[in-house]
Amino acid sequence: MKILVVDDDQELVGTLKDQLAAFFLIETAKSGEEGEFLAQVNEYDLIILDYILPDINGLEICQKLRDNNIKTPILMLTGKGEIEEKVTALNLGIDDYLTKPFNFDELLARIRALLRRPPQTFQSNIITVGDLTIDLDKGQVWRGQKVMQLRRKELYLLEYLARNAGRVISREMILEHVWDSADEPITNTVDVHIKYLRDSIDRQFEKKLIKTIHGLGYKLEA
Repeated sequence: MKILVVDDDQELVGTLKDQLAAFFLIETAKSGEEGEFLAQVNEYDLIILDYILPDINGLEICQKLRDNNIKTPILMLTGKGEIEEKVTALNLGIDDYLTKPFNFDELLARIRALLRRPPQTFQSNIITVGDLTIDLDKGQVWRGQKVMQLRRKELYLLEYLARNAGRVISREMILEHVWDSADEPITNTVDVHIKYLRDSIDRQFEKKLIKTIHGLGYKLEA
């Protein structure tokens, strides 16, 4: 399998190339323009894309690739930990998001998880899982015809679970993707907000969408 790494940090690129070469064929680009060009003319199984590049940021590259119907999974690497940046990235079509510094084993696990996913189009701002519909542009959620009232954090949490519907998501992954790094939340924070979310979208319905996978995390499944 072939992976494109787009990052201007040559030390990091060299390290990633050395570590990933045992598993994948690696090509690299040190600027956004070069990375965008390579992604347009070559076929890759995955793109690892830095947020901050010397000429164009990673979100702009992602948007251009998705606008050109390039569906290659994209894993964004960045030093930014703010929730707004993560939500923007996911809405523009980033498939996963890893904040620097990171552990290589976690990076490898994220890569393998993305490579196991079936091919799909870029992410929509309307997500449907069973009778659950999330309209991110309007900030509204329905089950069937009933509008659900969610707090902002519950909406972010539900979006992350819905974009990964059918997958078991650990508490640690939820903390990284849904909470600001400045919040310094604890793992129990996830359990509390899952309870709030269940009260909002599951309590009134016979069919429960949020499943607890004991010892592993949570899963949203119709």
